Amino acid sequence: MQYRTDRYGNPISVLGYGCMRFTQTAGKVDVKKAEQEILEACRGGVNYYDTAYVYPGSEAALGEILERNQLRDKVNIATKLPHYLIKKPDSMESYFQEELRRLRTDHVDYYLMHMLTDTKTWQRLCDLGIMEWLAEKKQSGQIRQVGFSYHGNSDMFCSLLNVYDWDFCQIQYNYLDENSQAGVTGLRKAAEKGLPVVIMEPLRGGRLTNGLPHAAKKVMEHAEIRRTPAQWAFDWLWDQKEVTCVLSGMNSLDMVRENLETADRSHPGMLSEADRQVLAKVVAAINENMKVGCTGCRYCMPCPRGVDIPGIFAAYNRRATDGYLKSLTEYFMITGVRKDYTGPANCIGCGKCEQHCPQHLPIRQELKNARKAMEGVPYKIGKAVLPHIMHY
Repeated sequence: MQYRTDRYGNPISVLGYGCMRFTQTAGKVDVKKAEQEILEACRGGVNYYDTAYVYPGSEAALGEILERNQLRDKVNIATKLPHYLIKKPDSMESYFQEELRRLRTDHVDYYLMHMLTDTKTWQRLCDLGIMEWLAEKKQSGQIRQVGFSYHGNSDMFCSLLNVYDWDFCQIQYNYLDENSQAGVTGLRKAAEKGLPVVIMEPLRGGRLTNGLPHAAKKVMEHAEIRRTPAQWAFDWLWDQKEVTCVLSGMNSLDMVRENLETADRSHPGMLSEADRQVLAKVVAAINENMKVGCTGCRYCMPCPRGVDIPGIFAAYNRRATDGYLKSLTEYFMITGVRKDYTGPANCIGCGKCEQHCPQHLPIRQELKNARKAMEGVPYKIGKAVLPHIMHY
């Protein structure tokens, strides 16, 4: 196993175990199966295990497995505060203590604000006393390091980097999302601040393995160096020195073993120029059916009305590649979950964005198309209900 370091020099395995996708049987985590997979990962050197309060049965299963095999002190646990469920200051402590009970531990190594959406959401938490609470937890040793996980655009991500003295962060990042979500801009900005970056969705929820179009598979098959689709995706990430740890939701021994083998040979700068050209062709094949030819360059930003133009187009395009449900989820995270709506309805048609677009896209018309396609009844219901449930 290869290791990179956290902010304080502690070794972190380049491959992390994402515990959200433990196999479920009859609505419960198959603990026996998960145990075999976790033990295999531990033997291979994986020392970072990521879970969350809202992952059904995940924290409890991980805690049981680590305790039974006396592994707690040999690994790092990362879990997350469900801040969107918090109504009052006391709730922080209640949720945290429940997590400790589930995990059968007296401390959390890496504690994240789960799905932090924007600076206003963080301010709401500050008004509830989050900074004082975190300071007390760090001083007592119950929380070792504090970070946040994020889905959204690079501009807001970069703003969130400055609202607190974070120890690390977690972003969605893969070769298809290089210029969307936090993207390479966010990755490098975090690294400039000395923050380790943990990567989620390296395979885009399986889209970059089982969901590749035939043309993309053909490109990989004819590459000079043969790799599986998963290996291409992981190697692209580990090639970048700013990436600290890549999470994989492993739920089979074969998957664990293949990922361990891939991680063992990883190092920054491992991809050749020919390798990068292969992946560029793969991305082109995946994006053949894109709705909008947006590259995510962000020259159109900032919009004077707060419209997240690249984020909207990225989610809209995802409908063609990943299906309606996944694209709607991303679109909702980009536009509707935040304190302030950032969707196409804010557009007043000023045209400033089009003046700066290198692709000369008809942005105003495409925003209308995106709104018509994405803001149907499911979106409207979610936008009306979820902010109240999740206390954004």
